[in-house]
Amino acid sequence: MLFVKNENLKVGMRLAKPIYNKKGVLLYDRDSKLTDQGIDSVKNFGLIGLYILEPAEPVPPMTEDDIEFERFQTVCTFQIQDELENIIQSRKTPKIQLLVADIIKHYGRLNKKINFVQNLRSNDDYIFKHSLNCAMLCAMMTHVLNLRLDDQNACVIAAIVHDIGKLTAPKDLKEKGTALSEEEKLQMDRYEHGGANIIEDCFTSQPAVKRNVVQAYKALHDFEKGIMPQGGIEKIVMGARILMVAETFDTMTAMSDYREPTSEISALRFLQSNPGIFDPKVVDALVKSIYFLSNGCCIELSNGQKGLVIAANDYDVLKPMVLQFSNNSIIDLARSEMGLEIKDVMKTMDNRCVVDKDMLTKVGM
Repeated sequence: MLFVKNENLKVGMRLAKPIYNKKGVLLYDRDSKLTDQGIDSVKNFGLIGLYILEPAEPVPPMTEDDIEFERFQTVCTFQIQDELENIIQSRKTPKIQLLVADIIKHYGRLNKKINFVQNLRSNDDYIFKHSLNCAMLCAMMTHVLNLRLDDQNACVIAAIVHDIGKLTAPKDLKEKGTALSEEEKLQMDRYEHGGANIIEDCFTSQPAVKRNVVQAYKALHDFEKGIMPQGGIEKIVMGARILMVAETFDTMTAMSDYREPTSEISALRFLQSNPGIFDPKVVDALVKSIYFLSNGCCIELSNGQKGLVIAANDYDVLKPMVLQFSNNSIIDLARSEMGLEIKDVMKTMDNRCVVDKDMLTKVGM
C-alpha cells in the first residue's frame, strides 16, 4: 500500500480505502480503479492524496466496524468544519448539540474496544480532524469512567472547540502547520489562548466547557516548560484531564504529509510515564477503549526479533503472549525473566496491523 499525492495519481490505480462524500455516501469502494473523473473528484474534495494498492497487492482486511469508523470520520469532519467556522463568524452554535449527540451515540456508549485508525491530514483540515478524534476519544473515555451525561457532553464539546482559537490565526500562519518558528509558535499560542473568549461567549450556560478547555490548555503548555500542576493532577477537573489525554494521544499518533506519526505503543508509554500530568485512571480508560496490541498484531521485540501477538493481556496491554518468528518459541512477556519488552508494532502505510485476523482464525490461532 502506497500513499500517492494528487499530482501523481493516474488512471487505473486501485483504491486501498473507500471514498465518501460529505453525507457519508460511498462514492468509490476499495479496489475500485481510478478514472479521470475520480481523480478530479479527489481534488475537488480537498484530499491531498489517496492510499493506493500496489499492482499485485490484495485488498487489506477491514471489519464492518472499521469501515463505519472511516465513514463516520468523513461525515463528522465536514460537520465540525462547518460548525467551527460558523461559531467564529456568528458566535452561535446551532448544530453542535446534535453533533455531540451523534458522537456519543456511536462512540460514547460502547462496551467494547475499537480499532482507532488515524486518518491522513493536511494543514487545511488538521484542526477539524484532530478535534473530531479528540471528541471521539473523550466520548469513549468518559463512558469507561462512568461520567454523568452532562459531564460527558461538556467534555465532548470541549474537545470539538478546544482549538477554535487557532482558526482565527492568519492564513499564512495556519498553513505552516507544525513548521513554525519559535516566534510564530508564540503568535499561534496567543490565538489559541484567545479562543477561550469565543468559547465563553457561546457556552455561557455550560461553564464546564470553557473550564475543561482552559485548564487542559494551561496544564499542557506548562508541562512543555517543565512545570507540573500546582497541588497535583487532582486539582484539575476530570473533563480537562480526559481532554489532555485525548489531545496528547491524537497529536502524537496523527498522520500527515509532513511528518511521521508516533506509534500508539510509544504514545501510550509516554502517557504512562508521566502520571503527574496524565491521570493514570484516564490513561487506563484509554487502554480500555481502543486496541493497542490485539491478537494477530505483528511486533518487534527489544532484542531485535520479530514476533506475533497470540494472546493479548487485558491487565497489562504491553505484555502479551508472543510467538517469536526466529525460532517459533512462545514468550509470555508478563512472566518473562529475559527482560524482553515490545519495542514497537509493525504497521502498514495506513497504520493498520499487518496480519489478517480472519486468516489467523482459520488456521487455529
